[in-house]
Amino acid sequence: MINQIELKKLVEYDKDTGIFKRKISTSNGATVGDVAGSTHSSGYERLRILGEKNPIPAHRLAWLYVYGVWPNHIDHINGVRNDNRIKNLRSVSQPENNLNKKIFKNNSSGVSGINWISRLGKWRVRIGVSGEYISIGCFQYKWDAICARKSAENKYGYHINHGRKIN
Repeated sequence: MINQIELKKLVEYDKDTGIFKRKISTSNGATVGDVAGSTHSSGYERLRILGEKNPIPAHRLAWLYVYGVWPNHIDHINGVRNDNRIKNLRSVSQPENNLNKKIFKNNSSGVSGINWISRLGKWRVRIGVSGEYISIGCFQYKWDAICARKSAENKYGYHINHGRKIN
């Protein structure tokens, strides 16, 4: 795996824009100054470095470029997968990364961890903690369910951006 010194010989990284530019020409026609990388179908930017078979996620390379170490996991704080500005990245464990997720597409309540239970006629609130769901309770009013969920998120250390909607 490439190290910080080798990476800095090949590309320049702008920490304010999150963009990598090539410092050398490559055999596939990329020239000095070209923006390096491409967007994967997952939404993450990736770069091929030194002809490696698999492209490397740009957010991991940004961390290496600035801090000189490979991160375990990187969280895009604002949830935008191709926003690789260093101020938008934080090195976290996988469980920590799970505490800053966007809302799932199939969510019908508009709030993470809340769903309507028809047979009860109430809003059910659950939260994931250490790989398991904890039941917070069932509530007649949606507002009460939202307050209970947000309180639980605070209690269990969820990131303030957890459950946001990303277009």
